[in-house]
Amino acid sequence: MIRPLACLAGLALLVGCTDDAPINQPAAANETATANAAAPAPVPDAARVRIETGAGAITLELDGRRAPVTTANFLAYADQGRFDGTSFYRAAPTRGAPGRGFIQGGIRRSYRRMLPPIAHEPTSKTGLRHEPGTISMARTAPGNAMGEFFITTARMEQMDARGDDPGYAAFGRVVEGMDVIRRILDAETIPNAGSGSMRGQMLADPVAIVRVRRVE
Repeated sequence: MIRPLACLAGLALLVGCTDDAPINQPAAANETATANAAAPAPVPDAARVRIETGAGAITLELDGRRAPVTTANFLAYADQGRFDGTSFYRAAPTRGAPGRGFIQGGIRRSYRRMLPPIAHEPTSKTGLRHEPGTISMARTAPGNAMGEFFITTARMEQMDARGDDPGYAAFGRVVEGMDVIRRILDAETIPNAGSGSMRGQMLADPVAIVRVRRVE
């Protein structure tokens, strides 16, 4: 069973977790976040965003009504071009379940791209779930998500909030481009690359995120 929490120390998983947990790569203090970001635009109830990658395009619909904080954060990164030139660098297939897993991308360790961390919006409050094609925020602890995100290829209920487990903050879904996501999930990884939960899941050829923008 995959569980979604990861420890900060060494990016190791908590007791009972497996090695498939979305990780928020940057662990810098808040003062490293960009201080002069533009004021965010009002958050719409629904916003479509297009991710142009080296493997094809992915179109998302973000749920600003149920997950306004997380949606506003992602739109700020998109509107300010902070995702441009980053990559999908991780493919985490679920063992023994072909086609099931997630891909992860975003700013990784680029401090110059960071915006301040955001409050956690658990699925128990938003009513969203980690269904096939869900986009959600990667993080190492609730409240430290920034510019790392992941997209699922199957129902992954273990990433939803349950009891004392805060889960991950789902905030939208894929409306076009699931074939692109599955190709990235199936791409070759480097067996000994990465550490902790990410070991063996780093793509041999990260897929470039060329541009991320709203779709009018």
